Amino acid sequence: MAKTANGADLPLNEIIAGDCIEVMRSLPAGSVDLIFADPPYNLQLKSDLHRPDNSRVDAVDDAWDQFASFATYDQFTRDWLAAAKRLLRPNGAIWVIGSYHNVFRLGAELQNQGFWILNDVVWRKSNPMPNFRGMRLTNAHETLIWASREEGAKYTFNYEALKALNDGVQMRSDWVIPLCTGHERLKDDNGDKAHPTQKPEALLHRVLVATTKPGDVVLDPFFGTGTTGAVAKMLGRDFIGIEREEAYRKVALKRLDKVRRYDKSALEVSSSKRAEPRVPFGQLVERGMLRPGEILESQNGKTAKVRADGTLVSADVTGSIHQVGAALEGAPSCNGWTYWTFRREGKRIPIDVLRQQIRSEMR
Repeated sequence: MAKTANGADLPLNEIIAGDCIEVMRSLPAGSVDLIFADPPYNLQLKSDLHRPDNSRVDAVDDAWDQFASFATYDQFTRDWLAAAKRLLRPNGAIWVIGSYHNVFRLGAELQNQGFWILNDVVWRKSNPMPNFRGMRLTNAHETLIWASREEGAKYTFNYEALKALNDGVQMRSDWVIPLCTGHERLKDDNGDKAHPTQKPEALLHRVLVATTKPGDVVLDPFFGTGTTGAVAKMLGRDFIGIEREEAYRKVALKRLDKVRRYDKSALEVSSSKRAEPRVPFGQLVERGMLRPGEILESQNGKTAKVRADGTLVSADVTGSIHQVGAALEGAPSCNGWTYWTFRREGKRIPIDVLRQQIRSEMR
């Protein structure tokens, strides 16, 4: 057991054997920052599936994916989601992933229990399994649902980090990531797939970079072969895994033992500007960084005078750095921090430099 920042005793960075509902009910309430859940799909397979060459497809036909009815599956979903919600901190969030067989039922129950859906994400597989019978479209995607514990929660979202991951372009809700293949696909002692629905590390990397911070506690109630734990460990997050199948736990433990955490300096991600401390322009005037009467200039030569109360005056316009900038440009809005500059030793310097100086003192 290890203590979290709020003093809760948690089995951090361990895999707990047992039923996920019972285990979650035994853990301290409000102790987890994020849950990633990959529950049984309830595929309802009626017979073996074969390729055109008559070879048998290694489909998901394990006992853990078999439920007597939709009603049984729905009760299971209600119970594990209720246990999961109890564990989340007030500003915590959950990701669930599913196929067309179960994701609509998951989404409905999330809303029934008061979770607030933030996005659904389409994971488009660049290398999907073909539809061998030719009777339906090739099933080339799965759906993830990202939800906060409740409406109005201040969940973590590292917008700038995702944008950086996406080559400077805002991240969309359709993610093209291949299925596990090659060296990433874990095998058992017989050389067969260790788990039929192993998720790629790239998918969990994106989820955890987007919605957690270093040191956060990430719970996976359907741990399987440990993809969530492996990525969490690499990224400097703590994890708790719950898995009832001994064979999966064995593979996951072996996998996690080989994982090394990234260097601490590599764990920081691009932060959102919205997360930065707010600095009123008037604070620059109060502290003498800019003086009343000093002239500010825009990049295109517009000017305004600083007043003692932190407003600007230019011609017939008086107001905030944003309002005056917008009025001078005839625009509906203006970011005054990037619009205005001041002069020091003949050089023009953006006023945002002074804001960043104050923010550095606040960290």
